[in-house]
Amino acid sequence: MNVLVINCGSSSLKYQLINSDTEQVLAKGICERIKLPMGEMSHQTTGKDKIKLEIPIPDHSVAVRLVLDKLIDKEVGAINSLDEINAIGHRVVHGGEKFAGSAIINQEVFSAIEECNDLAPLHNPANLIGIKACQELMPNLPQVAVFDTAFHQTMPSKAYIYGIPFEYYEKYKVRRYGFHGTSHSFVSKRCADILGKNIEDTKIIVCHLGGGASITAVKGGNSIDTTMGLTPLEGITMGTRSGNVDPAIIEFIANKEDKSISEIMDILNKKSGVMGISGISSDFRDINKGIEEGNERCNIAMNVFCYQAAKLIGGYIAAMNGVDAIVFTAGVGENDILVRELTMSSFGYMGISIDKEANLVRGEEIKISTDDSIIPVYVIPTNEELAIARETVALV
Repeated sequence: MNVLVINCGSSSLKYQLINSDTEQVLAKGICERIKLPMGEMSHQTTGKDKIKLEIPIPDHSVAVRLVLDKLIDKEVGAINSLDEINAIGHRVVHGGEKFAGSAIINQEVFSAIEECNDLAPLHNPANLIGIKACQELMPNLPQVAVFDTAFHQTMPSKAYIYGIPFEYYEKYKVRRYGFHGTSHSFVSKRCADILGKNIEDTKIIVCHLGGGASITAVKGGNSIDTTMGLTPLEGITMGTRSGNVDPAIIEFIANKEDKSISEIMDILNKKSGVMGISGISSDFRDINKGIEEGNERCNIAMNVFCYQAAKLIGGYIAAMNGVDAIVFTAGVGENDILVRELTMSSFGYMGISIDKEANLVRGEEIKISTDDSIIPVYVIPTNEELAIARETVALV
């Protein structure tokens, strides 16, 4: 069975065509700069050269059409006809309380996703555009929505209720939802396999550290707490997002700088975090280079990030009354040696020490703690596309 996995952003569309029987990626690529005067597309079929195009991509419907054309192209394609695609799996960022699992998309599900647009105004509308474009181009193909938030619907109320008037939860569903659920689910299951345990008998902390970052306590295979909240802004300091701040800062800066709440929120989402602290970049490769060159603000940014991660990991160890493994994943977690080293340096009291040689490995599945560590620490590359494909196959 061939599953086309689609992940629509506000101005991009990432995709993979996966054979679910072998779990091999047949082709993958990305369309970027959608809606701008000139778009960009990269496409690669496994075993063939990657191609890059500069081409107008006025909307997501055109992007979907470009993807389909490339998949069946005689020279660069992976299949002979669209009939060889059996299902489509869509990443959908926010499902609110409506979805505790993936769902086959029909009009009712489409409308329910639409009702969550206020909770993810940058993501859900784009996800819906991608779904609609696929419905128009391949109307008879089953489509599945896989939600970032669904995995976290197992959190107890003590973890998701905020300390604000309860009426705001009752009226507007203001609560912690959490994100990166597909990644946290995939990685925690893989970790249980490595441990040789039934996931129902495990306590695992997954650190999904990338441009966006979240840490989740997974107990018995269920999310019991996570760092992101109503939106992906809450939690650990990230690439450009502030993470947790005193809410009074919003009013304070607004008054001092004569800015609206919307302008301050834009700053907290797009100009803060590691970017805001360092003044250089949101990319940790640039931060590491800055540290090597003696840039103190890069050093501060790195230490803020790792210190916050360590505090949150420690909190989740308490929340689960212990832990069987700690896992790093996503772009930064899989590749940044210094982030892993600094973050785990706070856990010597638990008998955890990092194997410096193992920690030099980037982007591969590996245990980075020493053999005598009481708690193992792993790097496990995430594969959200494969997780979406699996969810899609399970439903269709």
